[in-house]
Amino acid sequence: MMKQRYYSLDVFRGATVALMIMVNNPGTWAHMFAPLKHAAWHGCSPTDLVFPFFLFAVGNAMSFVIPRLQEAGPAVFWKKVLKRTVLIFAIGLFINWWPFIKWEGAELVFKQWVDPSDPSRGIRILGVLQRIAIAYCFASILAYYFKEKAIIWISAGILLLYWAVCAMAGGADPYSLEGWFGTKYDIAILGVPHIYKGEGVPFDPEGLMSTLPAIVQVVFGYLVGVFIKKQGQVDWLWSKVPASNEPHFKLLSGMFVTGFILVVLAWVWALGFPINKKIWTSSYVLYTTGLATMTIGGMIWFIEVQGVKNKLTQFFDVFGKNPLFIFVLSGILPRFLGLFRISDGVAEDGTQKYIDAFAWFYKYVCAKVPGIPEVGSFVYSLCFLTLMWVICYWLDKKKIYVKV
Repeated sequence: MMKQRYYSLDVFRGATVALMIMVNNPGTWAHMFAPLKHAAWHGCSPTDLVFPFFLFAVGNAMSFVIPRLQEAGPAVFWKKVLKRTVLIFAIGLFINWWPFIKWEGAELVFKQWVDPSDPSRGIRILGVLQRIAIAYCFASILAYYFKEKAIIWISAGILLLYWAVCAMAGGADPYSLEGWFGTKYDIAILGVPHIYKGEGVPFDPEGLMSTLPAIVQVVFGYLVGVFIKKQGQVDWLWSKVPASNEPHFKLLSGMFVTGFILVVLAWVWALGFPINKKIWTSSYVLYTTGLATMTIGGMIWFIEVQGVKNKLTQFFDVFGKNPLFIFVLSGILPRFLGLFRISDGVAEDGTQKYIDAFAWFYKYVCAKVPGIPEVGSFVYSLCFLTLMWVICYWLDKKKIYVKV
């Protein structure tokens, strides 16, 4: 009954997971279409919407779970939330360490916590799942213990506080890579070896300080979910032909107007606090929350009210049935297959070259597709996404749903 009543939310969650998998698995990072790249620093590309949309979806799901936990009592609440938080965080750390061994020349060696040959490198502690775990934990606490109005005020306070700290504790350019205040705390708490270095210097885009506003992203998803639930108790929403125009007008107009206001506020705020995913600015939270709210509103209109259910909605719904499992699998499978090397000719210095199965498929199949290199890289992403969908489809047919 639940899956049928809130099918649009399942599709939203599934679409978000599918996009996360696709943008994380290009044929080559050197050749990607611009919309599939993250903004270099300030700004927001379509890819920069994926992660906050997923956090927003986590909040949506909470709106159905929190009332049951409130009825069950604090002991059950803390046991469930802390267990889920630890598991998701541990899975994220597992992915970072996986497959625990790596090739160094012609031999396999253990991936140590800190690389003895380069003490500045080691196993990264934080990441996407770790941020989801932390944000989910604190958002659940707020949702459990506070009423909606209080949560709104607390969320506003967090976003304003984060802005103030960024501005006052940062360097000469507090919103730049070099000036952002959070890096020094990540280094002090986590250590340089365990921080992401994809920007060329130790800087973690899922760092501790920038996780604070990400909590609000989940909270906003929860509040929108509560609003949908309250309006959804009217029978019209789940009928193909509404009995009255008033209820659906109240729900959808509320969502679209709220979403639009948040986007406008974000644009205004961005004049002083730029929209930036990598330091998860407060304006970025408002901007992506506004877009997510309007997106879900559009899905409710088409799927629930107009009854539009087709191959596309079914495609994404399958991902929404096992979102965490398939996201984890999309991360560990390529790394595992990377241990099995295929001979790929001889290098200029006479040494043997090797590639893994996925790299071979890209180089000798996808990269051969006519057109610019970005086409082949995108084709590989679609093929990988299709593989993940087939696995999700099989699990759904077998009624296997992996929950954490």
